[in-house]
Amino acid sequence: MTVRRATHLLLVLALALVAAGTRANAAPLRVEAVDGVRITVSDLERSVDFYTRVLTFEKVGEPVELIGDDVEHLTGLFPVRVRVARLALGREKIELAEYLAPAGRPAPADARSNDRSFQHIAIVVSDMDKAYARLREHKVRHASSGPQRLPDWNPNAGGISAFYFRDPDGHPLEVISYPAGKGDPRWQEKRRLFLGIDHTAIVVSDTEKSLAFWRDTLGLTVAGTSENHGVEQERLNAVFGARLRITGLKAPAGPGIEFLEYLAPRDGRPSPVDERASDLAHVETRLSVAHAADAENTLRGARATFVSPGAVPFEGSRRALVVRDPDGHALLVHD
Repeated sequence: MTVRRATHLLLVLALALVAAGTRANAAPLRVEAVDGVRITVSDLERSVDFYTRVLTFEKVGEPVELIGDDVEHLTGLFPVRVRVARLALGREKIELAEYLAPAGRPAPADARSNDRSFQHIAIVVSDMDKAYARLREHKVRHASSGPQRLPDWNPNAGGISAFYFRDPDGHPLEVISYPAGKGDPRWQEKRRLFLGIDHTAIVVSDTEKSLAFWRDTLGLTVAGTSENHGVEQERLNAVFGARLRITGLKAPAGPGIEFLEYLAPRDGRPSPVDERASDLAHVETRLSVAHAADAENTLRGARATFVSPGAVPFEGSRRALVVRDPDGHALLVHD
């Protein structure tokens, strides 16, 4: 072996050891807050009208228009021009984003609640009958056959009422009502009909694999579990024979993250590998951390799938990155 070749091999070995050490020593993340979600829409004015007029969200400032290198690097799209509106319901916020460029694909007409691309926000209501009547008055598209009260034999979910419906672009939404003694105590308020967002739910293929990412890498904590089945659950999800393993997680602040693993049926389709932020099926969970650069190191150590090249400039002096979880759900992590 020549001296040159030996030197080259030693250099390769040293770089490999450094990389392995970086992965092994990457500090666990601690997500400080779930900031809400961003939903891609086709017509910003129409969607703002729906969420504010029908669901009583309130506008937080005026819509902004984003262009240039930062948003292109963050989204992995080129070229980008996107209009964004921020809305609030109680303490929680969402963003609606209309991509003027590049054009995105419409949401699949045959999307199902057990497809692994499924994600919704759960909007808490103080009176399910009144909420359903209001949604019927505004002719929303049903996803469930109607509100479903989960049976009392289920100790963790019994007495909860819920209903799935769709926004103007077909995004699934849920209204949910908690009986006394379940959920956050603030969901017992009766002065308003729509109270806030309890959680965002995502379909996962393997709860343990998702826990390894969301709990062990991101630092969220498990808040509760349940196994739901029966005709009420089938009608709620519009999936015959539905049997779900449900796991709720929390950060120190913000709405929860809820895993929906379909134990049956197991025929949910995987998330499209080529989904983009401009596609109308796109929903993105937003997470706040102390330092985006540290988050990048940890997520690279965990071999997360990156959409952005790394932590890039975000809203002025901050930095952010976009990754996907094991089932393809998009997360924007920012400091």
